[in-house]
Amino acid sequence: MALTQHQPSSSISIPRDIFPDGLKTTGQHPPLPEHIHPFEKFPTEITGPTVWKPEEYRDNPEKWTHQFTEAEIEELSVAADEFLRNKIPMTGISKSNFPLPNLSTRLHELRSDLLDGKGFILFKGFPVEKWGNHKSAIAYMGLGTYLGYFVSQNSRGHVLGHVKDLGEDPTQIDSVRIYRTNARQFFHADDSDIVGLLCIHRAREGGESDLVSSHHVYNVLAKERPDVLKTLTEPIWYFDRKGETSKGQEEYIKTSVVYLERGENPRVYTKWDPYYVRSLTRFSDAGIIPPLSAAQVEALEVLEATCNRVKLHMILEVGDIQFLANSHVLHARTAYVDHAPPTPRRHLMRLWLATPENEGGWKLPFWDSNEKKRGGIQVDDQAPVAPLDAE
Repeated sequence: MALTQHQPSSSISIPRDIFPDGLKTTGQHPPLPEHIHPFEKFPTEITGPTVWKPEEYRDNPEKWTHQFTEAEIEELSVAADEFLRNKIPMTGISKSNFPLPNLSTRLHELRSDLLDGKGFILFKGFPVEKWGNHKSAIAYMGLGTYLGYFVSQNSRGHVLGHVKDLGEDPTQIDSVRIYRTNARQFFHADDSDIVGLLCIHRAREGGESDLVSSHHVYNVLAKERPDVLKTLTEPIWYFDRKGETSKGQEEYIKTSVVYLERGENPRVYTKWDPYYVRSLTRFSDAGIIPPLSAAQVEALEVLEATCNRVKLHMILEVGDIQFLANSHVLHARTAYVDHAPPTPRRHLMRLWLATPENEGGWKLPFWDSNEKKRGGIQVDDQAPVAPLDAE
């Protein structure tokens, strides 16, 4: 049964034989109409720790990197080995069966900085080559459970995703997910509160990471192009589901790009991916939805150009883990070229993590704001799976 817009999953019996932790990803939804606000309600300028410029961090990596200590790696190793011995399915991993008595304190601090501060961190020194993919995946997912609840990333229920070129055609943007190609990814936010990327193998060239504070981008647009910012706040944007729909759902979502949180002193929340906006010509050509207006086309071009002006560049080495908050950080990736066989292709393990409102997450304008596994992509009762490689 597909959830209706206002139907909390907590009111439905979740089958444990399908969802081992008793939690189901809620998926994507349009915003509640009463929480869409006119441009006049938005701030003229955003201030605070979520606003940062690249020059603050470019030459100060100690502000945004954490080198795992030997003690932290040992704690992760012990927890992963114990989890393996207990033969629990990887989709059932949680804080309760993956204890990190010391590192958990550091992760709690990090979670606060991700959600309410600068919104990104780079861990270094995760021993993927020593541990191999299976143990690395368990330790990585276990680490992630201290930041949020893992949600499904596609229609096949992948809660452990794999960013890898599978040879799919990046020009077929109405059906192909770009993370499964070697094409450039424009600035975007993923469909979760936090995204994690663990580097298993690097490309021969390219595939490098760029980040921006979407709150800094907002301030630049507010000064330079308030007309563009106004267009981004209007509920006139259609986002493609690319066929990843439950029974009864439409093939797209009508929404805005920039929202306000609910409640007192609302923060500005951004949800954006140009590939999902540009891919809807099959519906606009048929007259089902309106095509992008000239103002919308200009807005997406100005947004991308502004992000490129104020980006922080980052290279992920093997054993690096990048976590960032999709609420107020946009990220991009350069195109890349893989090594020739037998050298392995570029490979990142990806986590999408949810942070519900009653556990410190943002007060989002969606019905599922207080669900543990809010967001993500859930098709009907597709079970979560955690494959160890791309498929």
